[in-house]
Amino acid sequence: MAEGDTEDLRDTVRRLEETVARLEARIEQLETEAPAVEPVERVPETERTQDLEAHLGTYWLSRVGIVALIIGFAFLIIYHFGELGVLARVGAGYLLSAGLAALGLWLSKRHELFGRIVFGGGLALAYFVTYALHFVPAVRVIESEPLALVLLALNVVGIVVIAQRMQSETVAGIALFLGLRTGMLSDITSFTLMSTTMLAGGALFFLVKNRWVFVPLSSLVAVYSTHVVWAMREEALAPGQPDSERLALSLSFLALYYVIFSVALLVHPREISRRAALSFALLNWVGMLVLGAVEVGRWGEPHLFTFFVALALAQGVGAAVAGWRNSHPAVLQAFLATSGLTLALGLPWEYEDSALVRAWTAVGGVAGVAGRALGAGALQVVGVGILYVALVATWQVPSSTGRALLDAALLVGFVLVERAAVARTERLPPPLEGSRRGALQFSCAAGAGLALVWLVGERMPEDLTTLGWGMAAFGLFALGFAVRERWYRFVGLAVLAFTLGRLVFVDLSGLPPDQRILTFILLGLMLLAVSYVYTRLRGNRS
Repeated sequence: MAEGDTEDLRDTVRRLEETVARLEARIEQLETEAPAVEPVERVPETERTQDLEAHLGTYWLSRVGIVALIIGFAFLIIYHFGELGVLARVGAGYLLSAGLAALGLWLSKRHELFGRIVFGGGLALAYFVTYALHFVPAVRVIESEPLALVLLALNVVGIVVIAQRMQSETVAGIALFLGLRTGMLSDITSFTLMSTTMLAGGALFFLVKNRWVFVPLSSLVAVYSTHVVWAMREEALAPGQPDSERLALSLSFLALYYVIFSVALLVHPREISRRAALSFALLNWVGMLVLGAVEVGRWGEPHLFTFFVALALAQGVGAAVAGWRNSHPAVLQAFLATSGLTLALGLPWEYEDSALVRAWTAVGGVAGVAGRALGAGALQVVGVGILYVALVATWQVPSSTGRALLDAALLVGFVLVERAAVARTERLPPPLEGSRRGALQFSCAAGAGLALVWLVGERMPEDLTTLGWGMAAFGLFALGFAVRERWYRFVGLAVLAFTLGRLVFVDLSGLPPDQRILTFILLGLMLLAVSYVYTRLRGNRS
């Protein structure tokens, strides 16, 4: 081997050794920087059971316990403090609440969460003592109603300030929830409305200020669930007053709560999570709808339709504000969908028979088309649902009152909503995407198919029912080809399958010869015509 070749070989080996050394150093560096992957340990079933047990024992039992304790103290004040002197009533009540609050502060040094729950119970008891000193007749010390309301307002402000300084959602939630609950243990008057409104306002302060969701949500549930108790206690709501005044007072409760909760939701809508905002909006609507309808139905049933219309308009205004405040799209859609649904629920209290079906058809069609124009898929779904309700309701309408016209109107309504769902123009928001749009189109096509089958069934003699179904299938095929939408053709195939089944199993042996001949010939011609169109389209594509 020449000396030059030997030197080249040595240089190549040296470079390879340097490269290997660099690679080894780099690998060592990467192993050092990479986080150690710890093996995932399975949590034994016994440990999961113990965690559930600990959660129930520490979280739920403490809250249920403080609720029971404060309600027990409230009943003690109502039934036995009237036997004490004036100073004794005031002193014993506030001493009891101060002692409970002090105990909570002491406990919070070792067990912070548990101690704050007890401390919140002490604040709630102080609120009830202030409330009882005027609003509970057996314990009344303060005769001046304005003074009593001022003291209650100061009490609520104190709860808000203390909870805010402590930055404790637990203290705020317990104090306000128990204040709402204990305040309903006596008779319900306009002053009860004012006091509970102040508590609800305190809860909404935390929603606006700190974006705390639990406190206003629990207050919302407490307000409406407490109203259920009021509804079950007819003698407690404005006792001795005429029915009209009792209805006005009850609706004032509900309307005021509905407004303040809606306003609080829409002040800073983007700073509340989508799920929390949606829950807030739906719970507020359900509470107002159910309890308002029950109260109006009990005290003034002729006004039920007016109530539903007013609530539908209120939800529409909420949707407009939600859009203006740039809230979550889900919240905007919830307001729009519940507006249409509320209006549909109120129609049976004003219309009946064919007039009700016409009204449902109009509302469903308008809701479906408006939902597309506003980009609200939920409103489109509600519109289709209302159209289906109207379709089912046509069976309750006598044929002599124009049931065929109702079916025709429903057919048009379903087609309009379906066509609007896929319309694409610069002025409209983008349509629904993918599977959601397909599901909506299929629902509309199926509804249109049912309406067409029932429409033809109304016009055809009973012996030619199968032929009528075939004509309906042919009409669906024609519609599907005309608008270039396969969903109508799929529904037409389904109707055609039922038609052939009836033809084989019923008409083959049950029809007279002449009608059997007519049915088979016309049905065969229609099948061939449809098949020819499919064949021609397939040839064009090829």
